[in-house]
Amino acid sequence: MYQLLKQIVKTGIKTEAPPMPDEGLRVTAQRLEKAMLDKLGRALAIRHIDAGSCNGCELEIHALSNPYYNIEALGIKFTASPKHADLLLVTGPVAKNMEFALQRAYDCTPAPKLVVAVGDCGCNGGIFGESYASCGRVANVIPVDVAVPGCPPTPQALMVGILTAISGK
Repeated sequence: MYQLLKQIVKTGIKTEAPPMPDEGLRVTAQRLEKAMLDKLGRALAIRHIDAGSCNGCELEIHALSNPYYNIEALGIKFTASPKHADLLLVTGPVAKNMEFALQRAYDCTPAPKLVVAVGDCGCNGGIFGESYASCGRVANVIPVDVAVPGCPPTPQALMVGILTAISGK
């Protein structure tokens, strides 16, 4: 035990330096907040739907809630029901078993509804494509407003996709 404590004292604390402030991220966040308030006049409610993904995109979506990106500070909340959502964030190629559930969630979302397809799988079917088990891209099942490519896309790319959907550009 003594040797271990001696080694710890000798080595010191070794951690990564905190990330430097990102000017591009700050500008994106400001534009997102302004567009949201101009278009909706209130907070944005997002319903995330995993239509059959590998969970890579979900990890990046969860990163949006960490202290670095902190989208809740912008007034963006994730909701458990599509009935309370303004935007559907759909990941993965749509599995045949999820086709009906995705269509129902889309139908339950009140107008005006926005749909963002996330990741290469959601945009074009990715490596799965269309098969006996997969409908392929999200646009094959429901109308998509914005596609955010990447495998997986970065949290900042997700923020830009949400901004694009809200601003309609």
